[in-house]
Amino acid sequence: MADLLGSILSSMERPPQVGDQESRRKAKEQAARLKKLQEHEKRQKVEFRKRMETQVSQFIQDSTQTKKKLEAMGKIERSIVHDVVEVAGLTSFSFGEDEESRYVMIFKKEFAPSDEELEAYRRGEEWDPTKAEEKKKLKELALREAEADAQRAPARVSPATDYKDKYSHLIGKVAAKDAAHTLQANKAYGCVPVANKRDTRSIEEAMNEIRAKKRLKNEDGDAASGSS
Repeated sequence: MADLLGSILSSMERPPQVGDQESRRKAKEQAARLKKLQEHEKRQKVEFRKRMETQVSQFIQDSTQTKKKLEAMGKIERSIVHDVVEVAGLTSFSFGEDEESRYVMIFKKEFAPSDEELEAYRRGEEWDPTKAEEKKKLKELALREAEADAQRAPARVSPATDYKDKYSHLIGKVAAKDAAHTLQANKAYGCVPVANKRDTRSIEEAMNEIRAKKRLKNEDGDAASGSS
């Protein structure tokens, strides 16, 4: 136990080896370089922000400018520009297909771009307000012509009401429904009930009725002669 404790104490008292000293020196140098780089990047961001603030201020004071296109820049720089523009009360958008070519455009609030203008910039095209206005008028003209053609097209006519609805206020909905089912077309007289279209009596019943009418007529005649 004493030998183990003695070996530990002797190793702790031993001065650092050459290899350990070199590693510590390199670590210190690397930390110093990193700190120096961070400070440099911080100074660059501050300087870049000041330049952007100056450009934005000049842009605001220039009454002849409504928009300003900046040069291509990295993601960090674009974020700084967007922040400066927002603080100044302006509007900004980033355009460009790849990271190396992306840039920022600044717009004054009262001249904010339309959706069509933004789409043109996204396609990498220049925005021409005169051509855009002509295209808009042609589109509106085509729309009006299409609407006029639709109004000139023949419309399908469908009856507003059927037979039941037409006469329901006179005879009631149930009666109108029944009448619509029991009426059949008659070429000479229009629609008549089925019950009136033909005589449903048998021949024998009809003959008996005729004989009874004749007998009644003869009896009336005889009674008139006797009274005279």
